[in-house]
Amino acid sequence: MAGGTMTPGRSVTSRVLAILDTFDATHAEQSLTEIARRVGLPLATTYRLIGELAAWRGLCRRPDGRYEIGIRLWEVGLIAPVHHRLREVALPFLQMLYEATRENVHLAVRDGDVALYVEKLAGHRSVPIISRSGGRLPLHATGVGKALLAHEPEAYRREYLARPLPRFTRFTMVEPGRVAADLDRTVKRGYAVTVEEMTLGSCSVAAPVLSRSGRPVAAVGIVVHSVRVEPERFAPLIRLAAEGVAARLDASGLAGPGGSLQVARADVLRETYPQ
Repeated sequence: MAGGTMTPGRSVTSRVLAILDTFDATHAEQSLTEIARRVGLPLATTYRLIGELAAWRGLCRRPDGRYEIGIRLWEVGLIAPVHHRLREVALPFLQMLYEATRENVHLAVRDGDVALYVEKLAGHRSVPIISRSGGRLPLHATGVGKALLAHEPEAYRREYLARPLPRFTRFTMVEPGRVAADLDRTVKRGYAVTVEEMTLGSCSVAAPVLSRSGRPVAAVGIVVHSVRVEPERFAPLIRLAAEGVAARLDASGLAGPGGSLQVARADVLRETYPQ
């Protein structure tokens, strides 16, 4: 509820969480007055709660008097399963993808109705993009988002497509029928493709990391310049990496119950896709 107004009578915990929720990529640092206005609390109440958060190191007061997220929240976030366990398992495969392509490599999960980017690898040659670790982008306009959405239950897909879908470029698919058909193609071929749907000049290819039951745990993808390469040529590598992550999650008991997945070994990736 970033920037929302507090409902009267909410608990102290709700008020503290509302204060933290005002911080995002576009509001990484804020003044006391800005926080109070965005959260809808009296200035004195906001000052007291911010003081407690700062004492816990959840917020940090800068020399100019503005506040930013503190190191304690960062420390706590590092032990969250989505960061610690999933990232730890996936990182070797992401690194091999980057070594083979030298393009932007992503790991994302579905967080509500958006794709949450858990990890990102990029280099000097990679095309500039707007995604970032910890950032959220829409499911219908991103490669990783489509890979995730395509493998969700049909009821959720219908619910998602029933709402108005924002258009980010003239190439963004926003018509429910077109998006549904594209999701069906994604399932059939095993990977998703977007061409300048999120940003002009870039396209993406992504494959789902599936649990034994076939539900999407995460998605692995790359973003490349739309005029430099044919994105589909990276699909076999991305699918192999996604299957490797799934197999490792399955072996560690993190992917949930269900069927089985093919194991993708690190040496197979290197031999099949040399630099």
